[in-house]
Amino acid sequence: NIVIDTDVEDDIFIPVTLTVTGLLSDDSTIPLENHLSGNYPNPFNPITTIKFGLKENADVRLVIYNSKGQKVRTLINENREAGYHQITWNGKDDSGRVTSSGIYFYKLKTGDGKFSSTKKMILMK
Repeated sequence: NIVIDTDVEDDIFIPVTLTVTGLLSDDSTIPLENHLSGNYPNPFNPITTIKFGLKENADVRLVIYNSKGQKVRTLINENREAGYHQITWNGKDDSGRVTSSGIYFYKLKTGDGKFSSTKKMILMK
């Protein structure tokens, strides 16, 4: 109820019903579907953040590729719990070398093969 004080003897009561809808389950920390979000910032220099959501515990692999399709960096290769996650990439390859400016792709894949998604990002120096 919303109560409105009108400076008169009787207050006015207005019943209100709210309905909330969205992509979240009853437990707001677990998404209903697996997803990979766009990185930010994009373009970036030298650090960017990648977010993803898992509807259930899963073995996860998140890999960065260059525009030629060559693997540059494995950011995640482990089991992650259901929920929302984020990781940063510092623009370096698996050997710790700074990568050059250009277009890169990041791919998130679950171990069971039921989910795979790829997004594009730009490193500008």
